Amino acid sequence: MSTLTRIEPIDQMLPELFRRFVRPATFEKDTPADIRIDVTESDKAYQVRAEIPGAKREDIRVVVDGNYVSITAQVHKEKEESTDSRLLLKETYVGNLSRGFSLASDIDEKRVVARLEDGILKLTLPKREGGGSRRIEVQ
Repeated sequence: MSTLTRIEPIDQMLPELFRRFVRPATFEKDTPADIRIDVTESDKAYQVRAEIPGAKREDIRVVVDGNYVSITAQVHKEKEESTDSRLLLKETYVGNLSRGFSLASDIDEKRVVARLEDGILKLTLPKREGGGSRRIEVQ
């Protein structure tokens, strides 16, 4: 008598195969998330609201190149737990966050306004005059 061996279809074997090689992603609960942004548009300017908790004004860098906006921040997060006599635990996080995005119109770099209030970066990005698209007549 012969022995029968069942062969699993390849589409059922692949998930198990990859599960062996992939480690689940673990994130520290105290590390900052990405910079979250809201962008609104009016006829003359874009308004950007970016959440950057833990960043100081001098640690934020905003670069505008044409219609591309880049926001970079160095974040310092410290948490201390201590008793009256000595420091028992100090957890410190220092890291960089960045976010870049493109807008539909070029930005007038000379008139950009940036303000930081309570961990919220507010950008006013005026549109460049004459930077819109126009139809070219073919001759």
